[in-house]
Amino acid sequence: MAERLFPVQVYRTRDGKPAQVRESLYLRAYEVYCHVYGEQPAMVDHQRGCRGGFSSGELLAFLYAHTFPRNEWRERVDEAFEGMNV
Repeated sequence: MAERLFPVQVYRTRDGKPAQVRESLYLRAYEVYCHVYGEQPAMVDHQRGCRGGFSSGELLAFLYAHTFPRNEWRERVDEAFEGMNV
């Protein structure tokens, strides 16, 4: 069974289709997001009022942070965002 796809906020994609990532990748980033900022169930339940998923920069920062021990996630997210321009 194919994984669900989750939206990514981007200006445009190469093929003009909506930007999406696999559920497993999205949920890994969401795990870090929850640790740093708190839960926002609408981001995984596709409820109205959700901001349309993570930006590409957020995905990079949260997935980068996930490679470190949980107690470093907040610091690593901040490190990733510093100087980022995506």
